[in-house]
Amino acid sequence: MKYFLSVGEASGDIHASCLIEALRTQDKKAEFTFLGGDLMAREAGVDPVIHYRDMAFMGFSEVIRHLPTVLGNLKRAKQAIADAKPDALILIDYPSFNLKLAEYAYGLGIPTYYYISPKVWAWKEHRVKQIRQFIRHVYCILPFEPDFYRSRHDYEATYVGNPSKEEVDDRLRRASTREEFLARHQLPDRPILALIPGSRRGEIKNNLMVMEQAAKQFPDLNVVVAGAPGIDLSYYGYYLTPGTPIVTDDTFELMHHAKAALVTSGTATLECALIGTPQVVCYRSNGSKITYNIMSRILKIPFVSLPNLIAGRQIVPEMLLHHCNPKSIARQLNDILPGRPGYDNQLEGYRVMRRKLGESKAAPATASAIIADLLSIRPQGS
Repeated sequence: MKYFLSVGEASGDIHASCLIEALRTQDKKAEFTFLGGDLMAREAGVDPVIHYRDMAFMGFSEVIRHLPTVLGNLKRAKQAIADAKPDALILIDYPSFNLKLAEYAYGLGIPTYYYISPKVWAWKEHRVKQIRQFIRHVYCILPFEPDFYRSRHDYEATYVGNPSKEEVDDRLRRASTREEFLARHQLPDRPILALIPGSRRGEIKNNLMVMEQAAKQFPDLNVVVAGAPGIDLSYYGYYLTPGTPIVTDDTFELMHHAKAALVTSGTATLECALIGTPQVVCYRSNGSKITYNIMSRILKIPFVSLPNLIAGRQIVPEMLLHHCNPKSIARQLNDILPGRPGYDNQLEGYRVMRRKLGESKAAPATASAIIADLLSIRPQGS
């Protein structure tokens, strides 16, 4: 069968590449067309119609600034779907763009599936209306999502497992020793405090300076910054003390070998929790108390970080907006270092989170479900 996948950012490229591998394993005649990245290209054996780096515009202002590019990408993507005539369209998160493709594919009679649900349980719940209308099935990677769809919208979604759990466990088995990591990056043999300020320039601008100011209150720890792919090292210089080490393309092992981490809210918080490294979640944005009060009313969830959402209780401290300041971050960090009261509590919370994620393998389970559904709706003899 022919599959068309759509991804709009780096994390989606990782998850979609695993799904392509699973589809190829279960469907020996699988052919792929996709919007995505290099990992997907490696698994599919073809280049992307559009690379995700030319699509990764986040937030209203950024989209407006790049509107001609966004509209051009949408036109190219629709034409690619029409030309490929796929048996299925598979969308991976990135809802602003992907739901437009879903509507287009629906008009062509192409079955459309969502792997990795948009975070409609947190904001923009109105998107569920489009999902109900245009998406044949949603395959969720967070265990609380099916109940949200079922109880609030009478829509059946399926939890297939969490790919981050599988990826982290696999990488932990292959991880370097601490000595190898230190030697590779020419770091001194001192306990590490990892700063993970995000993968986008705006996140780095808003969070890194505050993180480092908090970190300076722990002189016994060696502060090391995780450099994001595609961000020039010179950019970090605007927000860091000269000489602060930056580790590029090795965030996983940096978190693995760190005593603790300050992590910008996002997927990295889940990865850090799965690794088992104590963390404080930081999200500064504009730091406005007014914005905090507005967001508190808009968001429909009690927490913003994935470890807390999955566990169903606070296991990692969340320093958000005006609460994200050096003094507050340092106080929370002090409480979760080894030997401190919050250390054991956080690690126990990580174990609760892992149990709730379960053991299902997300990509193979999703591939199997999609193939079975497509076969069930195929005309006899086709």
